[in-house]
Amino acid sequence: MTIAKILTGAAAALVLATPAFAEWPEKPIQLIVPWGAGGATDQVTRIVAEELKGPLGQSVVVVNQPGASGSIGSQAAWDAAHDGYTWTAGAAKDLGTYAVTGKMDTAIEDWDLYLNSALASVISVPANSEIDDIDGFIAALKAGGLRVGTSGVNSAGHSTIESLAEAVGGSYVHASYDGGAAAVLSTVSGETDATTQLISEQMDMLRAGQLKPIAIIADADVDAPGVGTIPSISAALPDLPVAPIYFGLFMPADVPQEVKDKMQAAWGDVIANSAALAEYTEGRGSIMTVHSGADAQDKVRASIQSNAWLLHDSGQSAVSPETLGIARP
Repeated sequence: MTIAKILTGAAAALVLATPAFAEWPEKPIQLIVPWGAGGATDQVTRIVAEELKGPLGQSVVVVNQPGASGSIGSQAAWDAAHDGYTWTAGAAKDLGTYAVTGKMDTAIEDWDLYLNSALASVISVPANSEIDDIDGFIAALKAGGLRVGTSGVNSAGHSTIESLAEAVGGSYVHASYDGGAAAVLSTVSGETDATTQLISEQMDMLRAGQLKPIAIIADADVDAPGVGTIPSISAALPDLPVAPIYFGLFMPADVPQEVKDKMQAAWGDVIANSAALAEYTEGRGSIMTVHSGADAQDKVRASIQSNAWLLHDSGQSAVSPETLGIARP
């Protein structure tokens, strides 16, 4: 046997003896929810994480890491290795405007988006409040001193009350809480006079009659299961922006192509047909809307533009959206 044949045989034996490169994922995935437990992000993320176990073949472990309007958890996901094993979640409008507030040096294009639902905020007051309709709420907002509970600056609730105050020339006292659930409970207890958190976070208290819905930030009335019809804000404030708020999972856009391919397949085949996600969204007053890739980027653009310029015009920006390439809507 020649030396060449010996070497060839040895090389072949070495290849056979070497284990094949493990396909992603070969271990559990960490999914950082950058808000407190029980809020809108936490609720829908846990459902989706459970649904992904089958197609991915690994557990998706949800970890709550709140703080700084969601930027701490999002930054942690960005700082981790971009290998597909650390994700974050939340509202795309928040992720797309952290650079505006100076909380994080990132743009929405830096991330791959996997959207699962769209939500709207609801103006609600305690059941025993003297405010009974949108006219009464606007009057209270114009008078000033209204205490409004939200889950923090740049949250959906905060963006809503900011846009309302700007639209009517009113003012309010902002009460910030660790997550949407806590903000909602502050209004139920009377600690705050109103909340403008997302409908999914309020549904239990609305159904229980602990909160009184005044209006939903949508362009049409909404029939909420177990609550009844919540009137649209557009009847009273037709010029108020009502772009839907899209929620989903996010990972750095430079993860390996293998990760992208497998996630795209899981999103289109499993999440798009998830009975658990459909049941959740229907029961919580939200809309199941499954998108990824360029389609997802297109969907979230309007809400990012609206939120970025609202923050800037109200004096809460560290950088002009224009400088960051975010056009005024």
